[in-house]
Amino acid sequence: MAFVFTDDNFQENALAETGVAVVDFWAEWCGPCKLVGPIIDELSHEYEGKAKIGKLDVDNNPQVSMQFGIRSIPTLLFIKDGKVVDKHVGTATKATLKQKLDALI
Repeated sequence: MAFVFTDDNFQENALAETGVAVVDFWAEWCGPCKLVGPIIDELSHEYEGKAKIGKLDVDNNPQVSMQFGIRSIPTLLFIKDGKVVDKHVGTATKATLKQKLDALI
């Protein structure tokens, strides 16, 4: 299962750590998010120990969403060594996301 990012743990788990993190900004009511969600779960399992991959519910965690200017969901942020290095807005295939991840690891 994918890591659950929150306003409270985001700094510690996405920005303060070295390595790669992928954060899926989503909401329960978002149809396209329901397409990306299972892919994020699969990738979190496949990249366990290589990258921290998880989800952040924008309805329950508005601070991080505002901090990064998230206006559309799903939005995925790719973070390496505490800095946002890539961003993907909208749905994506597993192959596309794997390609982005592999380029960062």
